Amino acid sequence: MTRASWMRFALAGVCVAIAACSGPARPKPTEIPGVPVLQEVRSSWTTKMGKVDFPLVVSAREDRIALANSQGVVAVLNATTGKDIWRLTLDQPIAAGVGSDGQQVAVVTRNNELVTLQDGKVQWRKSLPAQSFTPPLVAGARVFVLTADRSVIAFDGVTGRQLWTQQRPGDPLVLKQASVMLAYKNTLLVGLSGRLVALDPNTGVIRWESAIATPRGINDIERLVDLVSPSDRVGEVVCVRAFQTAVGCVNAERGQTLWTRPSVGEIGVSGNETLLIAPLSNGVVQAWGRTTGERLWETDRLKYRILSAPLVTPRGVLVADNGGWLYLLSLADGALLNRIKLDNEELATAPVFAGGHYVVVTRDGRVTGLQIP
Repeated sequence: MTRASWMRFALAGVCVAIAACSGPARPKPTEIPGVPVLQEVRSSWTTKMGKVDFPLVVSAREDRIALANSQGVVAVLNATTGKDIWRLTLDQPIAAGVGSDGQQVAVVTRNNELVTLQDGKVQWRKSLPAQSFTPPLVAGARVFVLTADRSVIAFDGVTGRQLWTQQRPGDPLVLKQASVMLAYKNTLLVGLSGRLVALDPNTGVIRWESAIATPRGINDIERLVDLVSPSDRVGEVVCVRAFQTAVGCVNAERGQTLWTRPSVGEIGVSGNETLLIAPLSNGVVQAWGRTTGERLWETDRLKYRILSAPLVTPRGVLVADNGGWLYLLSLADGALLNRIKLDNEELATAPVFAGGHYVVVTRDGRVTGLQIP
């Protein structure tokens, strides 16, 4: 089941699938003829992980990546070589992951259990009160979880003791995909509905809120405005997407919304010091000025393709489609610099950078390490 066929939500702990193809059929993408190679992309290594049908996020720390498959396999790989550092099979399928600080790894299983691991061994397990689709955040010797009832729960990283809970009652529906949760200095940033919310990591007390989108519409589906992963942080500026509504950037030091712009998309964003890349649902890729929110460029070269979340690199924008093609777009104007065939499956998550390599994972579990000279 791909994003082309279904929108998936959680309602009162039950997954609800709603056909997104009930409207007009999606137009067929224009064929792309042979692409002249204007920037080389080399495959350095490949390995297999196993099928991924949950909202995977690959955690990248220095030369290590932590990832998992749907069947319960959790692994830490050397991003330079693709070799296992360790690999362990849990007794439950995975629902959300992977969070890691480079040493400790955390996932959530489909029976709503938070599991932490280190050096290939389970450290502790804790039952959660609701489903979770967002990878746990491991930071500051604590593990933070965002559940589908819009609760944020903090646990002691060593003992698993619950430290606090902060709940934000909200809309009855939540997306069955990863939301936003990251650390900024000594502040925990979490996506709750259409807002980026800053919490004190020691107590769970709310420090500030910044609105990216406001719920509108006549039914619960139209009012759904969850923030979606990946987000992008450069310095004190954090940029995010609200599902099918808007993109925007927030100054995390002051808790101030810098700008928001309408943007109909369902996947997260990536950027650098000057721009923010945000693909639309129809395959058009847009670039915004990071500080001003000014539209810098857009390209329809990949229009009507179902795109992955992007990754901005110094040499261009990496983005893949659901046919297994990986594209490199120019930072200057979105022109196509290269494309390579990875697999016949779409990516399971956004590309990440670690150990001098760009790592991509397909739904079929093919993990590839790439270099862009």
